[in-house]
Amino acid sequence: MNILRKEYSVLPGFGLTMGFTVAYLGLIVLIPLASLFLRTAQLSLPAFWAVITDPRAMASYKLSFGASLMGATINAFFGFIVAWVLVRYQFPLQRLVDALIDLPFALPTAVSGIALTTIYARNGWVGQYLEPSGIKVAFAPLGVIVALTFIGLPFVVRTLQPALAELELEYEEAATSLGASRWKVFARVILPQLYPALATGFAMAFARALGEYGSVVFISGNMPMKTEISPLLIITKLEQYDYSGATAIAVVMLVASFGILLFINVLQWWSTFRYHGGGA
Repeated sequence: MNILRKEYSVLPGFGLTMGFTVAYLGLIVLIPLASLFLRTAQLSLPAFWAVITDPRAMASYKLSFGASLMGATINAFFGFIVAWVLVRYQFPLQRLVDALIDLPFALPTAVSGIALTTIYARNGWVGQYLEPSGIKVAFAPLGVIVALTFIGLPFVVRTLQPALAELELEYEEAATSLGASRWKVFARVILPQLYPALATGFAMAFARALGEYGSVVFISGNMPMKTEISPLLIITKLEQYDYSGATAIAVVMLVASFGILLFINVLQWWSTFRYHGGGA
């Protein structure tokens, strides 16, 4: 005889839990974002267009998005290698190296910026060898990329580590026994399983870099039209009491970054469906 048993959950039911979720997201996310758009709505359309297409603003968009994408791409490549080494190999001081990955999380961003500037300045430990070769890092766009790469690395490594730990070595061994080269094993067996995690880490590193301010403000030099990022331009307008102009640039950054992140998430979903759902 079947006995019907009511399932109990540790948390309250769906209705109450969903209500808390919507209320929390509304207070923390939706209301602040709505106020941002409402403040920008005080500008007329021609005034809004003039603010967001100003040459200084356009230069800041180019640097912010370009450096963020470059930093996230570098982290996706080298972060993969770091995560692979930490998961697949055992070596002395491994725990220390693993702990160092989280250093950008622990350091205040201003401290990171000062440290990077000290290292890559003309008379710094590394900069003194780069400048004679014509490679200028501090107070140059390259310095912005270095800072954004520094703060974004943990996102890629920490996202890939669990995925790498769950990989079944039997699939790699089977592919190798069937005559597949190392590159084919990586491209056909390993990468498809890790791609969703890699895309997630890339997106998180990009989003973190796009809104970064503290670690960039020192090493960039903050030169308008050259090394001025969009967050710094927003702060500058706020200091000038141009609140509508600041929110207008913030809206552009918000909409553009949301579009890029949405595209990455759709690409991640498509990849997961193709390699897992579609082949079932």
